[in-house]
Amino acid sequence: MLFEISGKFRNGETWRVFTKVIEAHNESFAKEKVYSLIGSNHKVKRNLIKIEKVSPVEEA
Repeated sequence: MLFEISGKFRNGETWRVFTKVIEAHNESFAKEKVYSLIGSNHKVKRNLIKIEKVSPVEEA
């Protein structure tokens, strides 16, 4: 199942907006994957990542 996750994370003094499409079994796993990806790619801790919206994506 695909989920579209949007939110923002702290990058220095500013907040950057992001939207990611993640494949996961459920919403909880999708959120964990986003925390992991953004944390490792941008060196941001979980408390500086704010997930605002999680919605399932219809697969064609």
